[in-house]
Amino acid sequence: MKKLGLLMLCMALVSAAYAQGQKQPQAKSQKEMEAVQAIFAAPDAAARIKAADDLLLKFADTEFKAVALQVAAASAQEMNDFEKMVLYAERTLEVDPKNYASMLMLASGIAQRTREHDLDKEEKLARSEKYAKEALEILNAAPKPRPDITDEQWDAAKKDFMAQAHEAMGLSAMVRKKYDDAITQFKTAVEMGATPDPATKVRLASVYNSAGKYDEAIAVLDALLAEQDLHPTIRQFASQEKLKAATGKAQKK
Repeated sequence: MKKLGLLMLCMALVSAAYAQGQKQPQAKSQKEMEAVQAIFAAPDAAARIKAADDLLLKFADTEFKAVALQVAAASAQEMNDFEKMVLYAERTLEVDPKNYASMLMLASGIAQRTREHDLDKEEKLARSEKYAKEALEILNAAPKPRPDITDEQWDAAKKDFMAQAHEAMGLSAMVRKKYDDAITQFKTAVEMGATPDPATKVRLASVYNSAGKYDEAIAVLDALLAEQDLHPTIRQFASQEKLKAATGKAQKK
């Protein structure tokens, strides 16, 4: 939900292309504006996707096409519908080639669903890394997407977006069993993020375990498990990784 919130905060109303000098999108009629508003008034992810589809069907020339497609992609991601997320994110990039939020969704989603023995493993990981690196390049010089966002809010959001790019590259390195590279990318993601994702910390600990660096894994997990508001699912995975670390350390002696 944190990632979806970032998308809604920084990208939903104005896409990256609009932020970089192009005119703000405008509705051509009251009916079109109502269709746009319906997307953001939708009660859940499935309803947002339906509202976005309705807008695109009824107003094929809408200037809100990139916005609608991006919201649909983020909503599909929220629903863990990978195929639909890819469809909408790729369509977003066709309209808005510098839409780094869609690049990050694709980079992470592709890497997470690539397995060690996939015949097209390298092709998929190369694609994931390409999206992540392109997003980083764009973010380095990206202006605020909306004037009402403060400099401090935008700086924090950029850090979190860039952390997602490094996490995606860490996921690719994990699949390749390049554990040192994965550690570097996950550490960068944790240290860079304004609001570090607890799931990234669990992944960092997991890679430490895979690399036989059990003390480092335990240190990360102890700090994470000390967080009072940690989500129960994350706490469960963190506890499992800590048990692996403790077992591996004991066997190593």
